[in-house]
Amino acid sequence: MTIQPICGVNVSRETLDRLHAYAALLQKWNAHINLVAASTLPDFWDRHIIDSAQLFTHAPANARHWVDLGSGGGLPALVCAILAKEHLPECQFTLVESDARKAAFLVTAVREFGLNAKVLTTRAETTPPQSADVVSARALAPLPQLLEWVGRHLAKDGVALLPKGKNYTEELAAAQREWHFDLALFDSQTDPLAKLLILKDITRV
Repeated sequence: MTIQPICGVNVSRETLDRLHAYAALLQKWNAHINLVAASTLPDFWDRHIIDSAQLFTHAPANARHWVDLGSGGGLPALVCAILAKEHLPECQFTLVESDARKAAFLVTAVREFGLNAKVLTTRAETTPPQSADVVSARALAPLPQLLEWVGRHLAKDGVALLPKGKNYTEELAAAQREWHFDLALFDSQTDPLAKLLILKDITRV
């Protein structure tokens, strides 16, 4: 039985409970490890859960491997993996996080919520290429640098889902001096100044 949509995705009570439990777990760990800025905690649902969930609506329906770079506290990866447990169960998530303490949190969350995911405690630039259908990264690096890492792990026909803030136009202009890519832009559902960048066919100029 569906109870409400999250970013247009109808979710069951069980999925909604997992999202709330994940939020509680992150905030508990955040007292000891800086997973998210403390100033964002009062608006955690919109600032982090909804902001992450909007990526899931743009994932290909046939995606089988989703790689998230610099996963940190699991945003957007764990939110999307929780949604995928109900709506895209065959998709495996690979969370790449070089900080061992943050990786420990991610492993705990994956186990606690029974997610189809694994955690690699490595850096994006040294992790073996993953050939993923989807690559995501949130607040990891400026776009010109980020595309180097995204391109390393994206399958030939894959899609990159990259949320960017108010400086996205400058980042795009800089990236287009070094990279060719097909681009679609979508308004952020949580920040009127931000955009979701969807990139395909990423190649060096």
